[in-house]
Amino acid sequence: MMKLYRLLILFSIITANAQSNYKLIVGTYTNECESEGMYIYDYNATDGGVKLKGSSKGVINPSFLTVSTDRKYIYSVNENGTKSTISSFKYIQSNDKIELINKKDAEGIDPCHIITDDTNVVVANYSDGAITVFGKKGDGSLANPKQVIKHKGSSIAPQQKSPHIHMVQFSPDNKYVIATDLGADKMYVYNYNPKGDKETLVLKEVKDIKAGSGPRHFVFNPNGVFVYLLQELDATLTVFYYNDAKMETIQEISVAPQDTDAQNSAADIHITKDGKFLYATNRGEVNSITVFQVHANGKLSKVQQLPTGGVAPRNFAIDPDENFVLVANQKSNNIVIFKRDKTTGMLSDTGNRVEVCQPVCLVFTDSK
Repeated sequence: MMKLYRLLILFSIITANAQSNYKLIVGTYTNECESEGMYIYDYNATDGGVKLKGSSKGVINPSFLTVSTDRKYIYSVNENGTKSTISSFKYIQSNDKIELINKKDAEGIDPCHIITDDTNVVVANYSDGAITVFGKKGDGSLANPKQVIKHKGSSIAPQQKSPHIHMVQFSPDNKYVIATDLGADKMYVYNYNPKGDKETLVLKEVKDIKAGSGPRHFVFNPNGVFVYLLQELDATLTVFYYNDAKMETIQEISVAPQDTDAQNSAADIHITKDGKFLYATNRGEVNSITVFQVHANGKLSKVQQLPTGGVAPRNFAIDPDENFVLVANQKSNNIVIFKRDKTTGMLSDTGNRVEVCQPVCLVFTDSK
């Protein structure tokens, strides 16, 4: 009996260690400093340790990326003005390799967000407000674009003279693709038909957002009942009640610091798996991350606001075990690792830094 007990303890330790090891893929800009494009790190969720294992070569500005559900392929934007492309890569986790399969014209200008499922790759193009839908082939390569949606519109801020699609995301039930338009202060909800060819996306709802706010990124509560929208220009965070593509505002709160005229530029937003805590970053002259408690009614209360330890926190990620929060500070060329208290949601700077040129996207995958 004692021998069996020891074997069970040993198995538990091995299993716990296996579950704590992940891969961290970092997307960067390559035109501001010396960068190889995408980087692969070993990540230990027990202590927040990060170790460089591999990188891509000759990839232009992979500023946002997504990984296929089977973890065999990576799809990235190549943000490069009118020469922008979308790339597919073979992702070989066993030896930390990223190999280009093919690339296609983005059919838009400056793609800044990308998502994928088993059938399609959907891209948000910022500068011309277009959404591009690519099919996927069996080898992971991109097919020719099957649909391009050109948006129109503007709003009241100087940065809003034309449409700027900033994010695309699947709804929790995968019935819809939802897009934010920072330029026109709108959210678009499209019916999603994975094999719909030229009608893969069909417009269902348009949600008007407060003029001049600049809707940027959003996240669903894990219960699928609430949506949290972060607005770049005025640093507003809006809570919506969500019901089958329709959104009703129930709260507005801010990530801007109180009692200061500092310039804001809200960036990214994520929520914990249990839906109890939400985090949001703010760039500009602020460079902060704010912690919110999420209440049962979906509303938020501010818990903490602290510096991100760098400049321009463009993107961040909560690690898969939710022990740490990693913040990519684009303009200071570093990733800062914060310890997370799972009970209070509060963060503390570990002092650990990953130095990398222009980090702008963090994606975790399983290590196997």
